Amino acid sequence: MKGPTITALLLMLGGCMDSTQFIKEGDAGLPARSSFYVAQPADGMYGAKPYPGSGKLTSAIIRQALQNNAQEAVAASRVERREQALAAARQGGHSYLVFPTILHWEDRATEWNFMRDKVQVKVELVDVFSGHSESSAIIAGKSGIATLGGDHPQDLLPEPIEQYFQTLLGRAAR
Repeated sequence: MKGPTITALLLMLGGCMDSTQFIKEGDAGLPARSSFYVAQPADGMYGAKPYPGSGKLTSAIIRQALQNNAQEAVAASRVERREQALAAARQGGHSYLVFPTILHWEDRATEWNFMRDKVQVKVELVDVFSGHSESSAIIAGKSGIATLGGDHPQDLLPEPIEQYFQTLLGRAAR
């Protein structure tokens, strides 16, 4: 193979892969065992197109990531403003409120039009007692270009969300 052919092949293969990341603010560490109330964000939108159920999926993914890290977590059953979620967390006796906000949600037919699925979620960790934000992160991902279908924005969230909570718990990424 010649140089340009190899370069083109590598670019095609690179486009097949999903990319995810998180950008963390704050150095809060969490006790080994904590209790979390995960708020349900409003559903994501892309332009005027709503994605019903995306908020519930997001909170379920966060709850699962916390449980995977041996934490007690309860997800809200409805969308709440920050103050309402904080009150519910206090009433439930939780240590922390996880308050996610969907910033971008774009589900594309990538297998047909080669446009990537994209997602961006802000996750804020709030100390329930003080009401102060302990840490926050922007979780972002985009799908590969060459997919076989069935990919969705929510498929891009579990790994970086789990990595974020592992950093807060002082655990190395798996």
